[in-house]
Amino acid sequence: MAAAAAARGALAGILRRWAPRALPLSAPSARCVGHGPAPAAAPLWTPRLLGENRPRAGTPSVLSSVTPLLPSLLQQPARTLTYCSLRKGKRKSVKSVVKRFLRLHSGLWVRRKAGYKKKLWKKSAARKKRLRELVLCTRTQCKLLDKMTTSFWKRRTWYVDDPYQKYHDRTNLRV
Repeated sequence: MAAAAAARGALAGILRRWAPRALPLSAPSARCVGHGPAPAAAPLWTPRLLGENRPRAGTPSVLSSVTPLLPSLLQQPARTLTYCSLRKGKRKSVKSVVKRFLRLHSGLWVRRKAGYKKKLWKKSAARKKRLRELVLCTRTQCKLLDKMTTSFWKRRTWYVDDPYQKYHDRTNLRV
C-alpha cells in the first residue's frame, strides 16, 4: 500500500516536471477570492501521439520519458533477505525475526499485535487487553520467516512449564 502511494507520488512528480498542465488543477484556496474555476470550453490538456506536433525538437515527450521508469516504480519490494557469514558463507538468521516472533513446532509463527507496549497511558483497559493477545502469521509470512531463519530456530524445544505447549502440535487445522 505504501509502495503504491510512493510510486504514485514519484510518477506525479515526473509528470509535473515534463507536463505541468497535465495534472488536474486543485480547487482555489481560501485566499484566492474572485478567481473562479477555469472555463469548461477550453480543455487544459490534450493527449498527443508520439512524434506528433512536438513543440520543440529537443524536448522529449512525456510518455517516452516516463515509460522506462514504470517497471521500477510499480515493482513491489520483497524481503527475502538472508544474511551470510563472511568466513564460510553459511546462511545466518535475521536477529529481528528471532527477537519478535516465536515459531511453533507445527510451522506456524506467532507474534504480538503492533503497538502493544506503546503509549499505554492513553489506551483503555479493554484495548490494552486486546493488544496483549498473540496473533498467528499468515502462510506467506510463515514461509518468509522460515527463509530468514536457520534450522536451529526450527528445531523442537522442550521447556519446563512451557505456556505454548498446547499450541505446538496442530490438531484439526489445515494450512
